[in-house]
Amino acid sequence: MNAPYDGDRAQRASGTRETGQDAPVPGQVPPPAAPAQDPYVQEAYEQDPYRAQDLAAQDPVTEALYDRAAHPPPAPGTFREPGPLYDRPAAPAHSPDPRVWAQTPPPEPDGPSRHLPYGDHATTTQFVGVDALVTKATDAPPEPDAFAHLYRDQQAAPAAPAEDAPVAAPAPSKPAGRAASLLKSSALMAAGTIVSRITGFLRTLVMATAIGVGTFNDTYQIANTLPTMIYILVGGGALNAVFIPQLVRAMKNDEDGGEAYANRLLTLVVVLLAGVTTVCVLAAPLFIAMMSPKIASDPQQNEVAVAFARYCLPTMFFMGVHVVMGQILNARGRFGAMMWTPVLNNIVVIATFSAFIWAFGGFTSTHVSAASVTPEGVRLLGIGTLLGLTVQALAMVPYLREAGFKPRLRFDWRGHGLGKAVGLAKWTFFFVLANQVGLVVVTQLATWAGSVADKQGHSGTGITAYNYALALWQMPQAIITVSVMTAVLPRISRSAHDGDAAAVRDDISYGLRTSAVAIVPCAFAFLALGVPMATLLYAGSGSGAQNIGYVLMAFGLGLIPYSVQYVVLRGFYAYEDTRTPFYNTVIVAAVNAAVSGLAFVVLPARWAVVGMAGAYGLAFAVGVGVAWRRLRTRLGGDLDGSHVVRTYARLAGACVPAAALGGGVAFAVTRLLGSGALASLAALLAGGVVLMGVFFVAAKRMRIEELNAMVGMVRGRLGR
Repeated sequence: MNAPYDGDRAQRASGTRETGQDAPVPGQVPPPAAPAQDPYVQEAYEQDPYRAQDLAAQDPVTEALYDRAAHPPPAPGTFREPGPLYDRPAAPAHSPDPRVWAQTPPPEPDGPSRHLPYGDHATTTQFVGVDALVTKATDAPPEPDAFAHLYRDQQAAPAAPAEDAPVAAPAPSKPAGRAASLLKSSALMAAGTIVSRITGFLRTLVMATAIGVGTFNDTYQIANTLPTMIYILVGGGALNAVFIPQLVRAMKNDEDGGEAYANRLLTLVVVLLAGVTTVCVLAAPLFIAMMSPKIASDPQQNEVAVAFARYCLPTMFFMGVHVVMGQILNARGRFGAMMWTPVLNNIVVIATFSAFIWAFGGFTSTHVSAASVTPEGVRLLGIGTLLGLTVQALAMVPYLREAGFKPRLRFDWRGHGLGKAVGLAKWTFFFVLANQVGLVVVTQLATWAGSVADKQGHSGTGITAYNYALALWQMPQAIITVSVMTAVLPRISRSAHDGDAAAVRDDISYGLRTSAVAIVPCAFAFLALGVPMATLLYAGSGSGAQNIGYVLMAFGLGLIPYSVQYVVLRGFYAYEDTRTPFYNTVIVAAVNAAVSGLAFVVLPARWAVVGMAGAYGLAFAVGVGVAWRRLRTRLGGDLDGSHVVRTYARLAGACVPAAALGGGVAFAVTRLLGSGALASLAALLAGGVVLMGVFFVAAKRMRIEELNAMVGMVRGRLGR
């Protein structure tokens, strides 16, 4: 049997052997014509009886290296029978033409020349067997030329002796791989988020101690929520979802590394938010009436809420400046500043409410309300809230200068790609609009139910309880999921831009499975230990802390679909698809508003907000089902679903007995010791230890690979 490529060569030459002429190749000098063969000269090896047993014609290495996918066999009927095995080569009439045999080869591609399945990288894939033998054949050092000294006088400069040659410096060690880089960035952001969330909880604790968790705190919550809602509606969603991919592309394609594009974006945000903030401050009474007709109907509460709103609404300007500066840093691989600067805001607000307690006293002694609060107290709280966001935004400037970015105003917006980003952002605007409409409905219903329940003697059942429980419930998602996906999103954007759907799928699967190790246990922990958590954290606010715990339990399991939805939507944003997230959010908002309205009508006023918290998680569960199917279709019908579902199912299976036993222990301790702060601490510690111990043992039995990898990493860091 002949070598594998003989048939291919024979088919290419079939048109020339029969005619006796070689087809000229464009761009090459034709080879000299072979002399005519003498018909009377007998071929010595033509009648070889041992050709079938020739070992040289049976080369197993050549056969193993034959890539039949890249070089398919010829069609049936067109394969030419091979010629004699030992065909005598034609004698050249003159020496070979260097223009034919020494042509310049085409340049190699910058990256890998092919995309391997399931995200394997062509430069890192290991081969075994014959491939390893062949690829390592060139690793042997070349043999020295014994006649090199004869031509040393023809060189331009005398060669330096070997011992005098400078020793090359060792190459710097390569940075860690993709996973190590992601873990480092995620750890930095997670640390900043943890500190920010801890100080944020301290802020809510001081707030509850200063003004309680009743209707007076509801007026502050509505005023403080307004700027966030309007900012996200105007441009916050577009900045987070659309302009990160645009900044990455500008850094990759622009000659200045995207600095001019970033400055144009910063200028656009400053001008837009300055105008919107001015209009909103003037229209503060209308916004209060829209957010809570119940509060607007009470003259004293309405006056206090409008005063708070006029101090809080300017914070939306500094929110936008902070976010766009943070996205510029994220696009340059600097992830820490955006996670650490909110700590300054929390510190300023904590100092503000501490000053309020020092000046006017705590809520348990003063029972401050909209009717008894002084204008000086309102002014102190309002100015402190505005000052916190101002400090947070200005703290980003030193980080930008350290990254080599010089912020400056640029008004040459036309023709530089901002129009494309604005076109993409319109769907993000509708996305946020649908989300905010659902939030407005929930706010109206929660404030109404909280006002009725407060008159019945049940404090802590309004929008304040909803927001405080929501902030505690979102903490694991903000620490784990957001940190992981913020580091992954720029790379997902690059993979989507390069058309590598397998890499996008692998990164999304990585984000889902990695975050699930912490998200699923935390969701069951909220369900089992929600009441002792809330009564411990908000013990200074009075009897309303226990009602916050019930709301937190209702949120509980909804954390799982909430986190999954966040990760899945990043896949659409990487492809600059903002229309699909809009449709998905419309579904989530509609389900949330409908089920919340049903809970408001069916349940008593004390439990209405608890039902609304359960509706929030149910709405995201519906949204995940819709988004998952659409993203799977977008990525070619494969989203690593079996692997992801298996991970979540095993984690949930380990959490069910852990939550049951941990919740039972906490309930027993509470019944034994009471519901005070110390009793809540004891119940939380006992129930938490049991929950985590049972979960860890069950997860190890189930051999959950993501948990084992995390435990191994922690042990490696601890040197055990």
